[in-house]
Amino acid sequence: MRNTIKITAAVLATGALTLGLTACGSEKGSAADKDGPLIVAATPTPQGAILDYVKKNLAKKAGLDLEVKEFTDYVTPNTAVQQGEVSANYFQHKPYLDDFNKKNKTDIVPVPGATVHLEPLGVYSKKIKKLDDLKKGSTVAVPNDTTNEARALKLLADNGVLKLKEGVGFAATPKDVVSNPLGLKFKELEAAQLPRSINDVDAAVINGNYALEADLSPAKNALVAEKAKGNPYGNFLAVKKGEENDPRVKKLAKLLTSPEVKKFIDDKYDGAVVAAF
Repeated sequence: MRNTIKITAAVLATGALTLGLTACGSEKGSAADKDGPLIVAATPTPQGAILDYVKKNLAKKAGLDLEVKEFTDYVTPNTAVQQGEVSANYFQHKPYLDDFNKKNKTDIVPVPGATVHLEPLGVYSKKIKKLDDLKKGSTVAVPNDTTNEARALKLLADNGVLKLKEGVGFAATPKDVVSNPLGLKFKELEAAQLPRSINDVDAAVINGNYALEADLSPAKNALVAEKAKGNPYGNFLAVKKGEENDPRVKKLAKLLTSPEVKKFIDDKYDGAVVAAF
């Protein structure tokens, strides 16, 4: 989503997926059926796993019929919510959603009180043991979506690898790097592709969920990782504007921020995912 070509590619790819969703959504029991299950789109790890825990252990007792649909990209879950093919999604943080809404003229909103977890962004490498081992001209892979690329560059800046233009905030790109002593080259890739690129670059800044899917732990394997304190990148339950008061959504929001879910996150992820409530 960095430029027109990337946006177009994402839209074309999403189109094929959403056509399939539309066909399913026309059937009884679709997201539009408020008497049916609450259908939630999520990326598999950790969001899908957390939702599966809720479904298997908490939902029935709370009177919630929950259905989880997993996606491996960061575009389709929002498109599906906007089109009403799913009731909600759980995969993103606020800076990403704000950017998505602005670029796509969508009106998706966080569910109040339903920020669930943080996945620390980390720098990973198969070639070096610490950031100080980066050499002149090294290639670092970063996510190509607007906010996660800025987040990746900020992580590198916070650890002294480079310096960003002051005040650039959540929209930083490699063009905003004002000091790059090592002359690092940046390879911009779709977030899901980053773990697969790790052998082809000197280092890669990988989103927590995709790191986990590749058996990489921010707590154990990252050269450096984000700190949880004061971090704006907590992942939350989101819906199309106007659907925040759906009783099914409110039930899920309460379950996702329950002590049981916090314990599940702590026990299962050992610091690689951190509860945000």
